[in-house]
Amino acid sequence: MADTDEIVHVVLVEWAEGAPADVAEQATRLSTEHLTGIDGVLSVSSGESVSPEQLEAGFDWMLVVRFRDAAARDGYLPHPSHQPVASYLGDASARVVVFDVAA
Repeated sequence: MADTDEIVHVVLVEWAEGAPADVAEQATRLSTEHLTGIDGVLSVSSGESVSPEQLEAGFDWMLVVRFRDAAARDGYLPHPSHQPVASYLGDASARVVVFDVAA
């Protein structure tokens, strides 16, 4: 993978039992508010599955962040604006999977 390739960062979340009823809405709001201003972030999308296949394997919500390149992704991970989102997802989830691909 070349550093000039865009990176697509996919986060799948299964909410923990007892998570607030509005957990998905809060996660989406936090993601939009905090992640879109980070240098190298090209887009942020999130939400619950609308797939008719119903193959989500227990995951409830997904976040997709597109980065300019791998260096932008690497800078995003420790970025202070990423921390509120990561903390919220970590606290509210039973299970999280992160999968990055070169686009």
